[in-house]
Amino acid sequence: MSRVSTDGQDRAADGERSADDPVSAAVSGLIRQLKPGDRLPGERELAATLNVSRAALRDRLGQLEGLGVLERRTGSGTYVRELESANLTSALDLAVTASRLSLAALHSVRVALERQAAREAARLGEPVPIAYMRKAVKTMEESTAHDPEIAQADLAFHRALFNAAGNPALSFFADALRGVLKEDLAKRRERMRLLPDDHQVMVDVHLAIYDAVQASDEQAAMQAIDHHFDIIDQRLMATD
Repeated sequence: MSRVSTDGQDRAADGERSADDPVSAAVSGLIRQLKPGDRLPGERELAATLNVSRAALRDRLGQLEGLGVLERRTGSGTYVRELESANLTSALDLAVTASRLSLAALHSVRVALERQAAREAARLGEPVPIAYMRKAVKTMEESTAHDPEIAQADLAFHRALFNAAGNPALSFFADALRGVLKEDLAKRRERMRLLPDDHQVMVDVHLAIYDAVQASDEQAAMQAIDHHFDIIDQRLMATD
């Protein structure tokens, strides 16, 4: 069996990193076969099984521990954990900062996730989360202008939308991205709140999404998402 290295040197030794890092791929492949709570073999045994050096293995395990994928327990071993979106948020935040990605680019990703969630929610037609979407809209309708409950209802609506999609991956990445954009989203919401007809606009754009999902109209649901973000962006640009 060939050793997982390049020219006999471990990538951990010289700090090289690439998308096709064979050591990381080997460790990830093993973890995919396990479930949260499972214990990894000891470091020596694991290095031999994966045919990698202990130095390289230790480096990759440390990275995964930092992300929250693994947990090292003194005197017990290393265990697989279920990755939470909050852990991914931290990693994304660092990656975004290092990559100099703009907020506009991140918002485009957010819109794409919402559009897909709306499409899958309309297709799936799960009555309970769709009912929670309607409940959130009702809260908006019954609130008064500038009521802080509108912001909470807005958040509840979008969480219900992702739940209605029945796709854990969409929810996971949306939550992680929302964490990265948290400060900017709060500023956008505050600016919207100061507009004179913010209350009615919030009701209208969310009701349109609900109606389309409730009607199982995938195309209309995606168009309603586009309208939701377009009209808010247009109104915010007018205040600049």
